[in-house]
Amino acid sequence: MSNVQKQIQEAIEILTYIAEDSSIPRNIRKAATKSVETLQDESMELNVRAINAIDLLDETTSDPNCPYHARTMLWQAITKLEIPPNQE
Repeated sequence: MSNVQKQIQEAIEILTYIAEDSSIPRNIRKAATKSVETLQDESMELNVRAINAIDLLDETTSDPNCPYHARTMLWQAITKLEIPPNQE
């Protein structure tokens, strides 16, 4: 498993944790679930999947109802998904 795939897997684990945490508002859990589905959709290239997931998550971090602990985890996932060009 390459370093990039490892990062993607770590981001999926973080997002899965968020999606299953009942203390987090439903719309944020839904965005985390949708991001995981996007990352696992192999019909797109890896960098496109990562960019789409980052876009979804970035909108979610701006939500005023997002708890601080969830926002921190979302930022961690976004950081993992920032793949440098030509690194896939």
